[in-house]
Amino acid sequence: MKRLNDDLATLQTLCAEQALELNPSTLEQLVQYGSLLEQWNHKINLISRKEDAPVIVKHIFHSLLISLYHSFSEGETVLDLGTGGGLPGIPLSIAFPSTQFLLVDATGKKIAACQAMIKELGIKNAIAMHTRVEELKGVVFDTVLSRQVAPLDQLCAYAGRLLKPRGILICLKGGNLEKEITKAVESRKEHNGFPVKVDLYPISSISPFFSEKQIVIARG
Repeated sequence: MKRLNDDLATLQTLCAEQALELNPSTLEQLVQYGSLLEQWNHKINLISRKEDAPVIVKHIFHSLLISLYHSFSEGETVLDLGTGGGLPGIPLSIAFPSTQFLLVDATGKKIAACQAMIKELGIKNAIAMHTRVEELKGVVFDTVLSRQVAPLDQLCAYAGRLLKPRGILICLKGGNLEKEITKAVESRKEHNGFPVKVDLYPISSISPFFSEKQIVIARG
């Protein structure tokens, strides 16, 4: 119980510092997800087991930071591409219950864990599906999210056929991305003209745990 209370206090402080307005029940649900994520991680490799920061910071708060640069709206459809343990889709679905999230991953065990966590948390606006992104047909989204380590041009190739006109791809990535961005833009003719523009938002000033992290937003 002390751990949960500590995580709740940490998340409250971090969100307040960034003016992320989440009600107490939402914060509690996010902390509960963090606990479930760690429990499942002992059974299935969902996140690194050699963490240099608490899960509540490195994974959950990190996911929420996307909302500093994108306003998730009512009825918006969002694809979380390669969700793994539900990141960033589950934290964002908790924070934005009027937005619809589809979480996909090619690893069945990971999706089974996501499905179990979504059910236990009582999340009504998120669905986890075991599928490869190449197999998604006949559906398009307003927004595509990814925390994968895949190169940006590859993610843009997926997004180019899965996004509605003027849709956006939002990635949580690290390191020097100059070459990745150049390649993604140069390859846009192969990806339905996507992306037209790519913006970078460093988040290193928010926490030392995000020293090399950036939010990448590619626009159609």
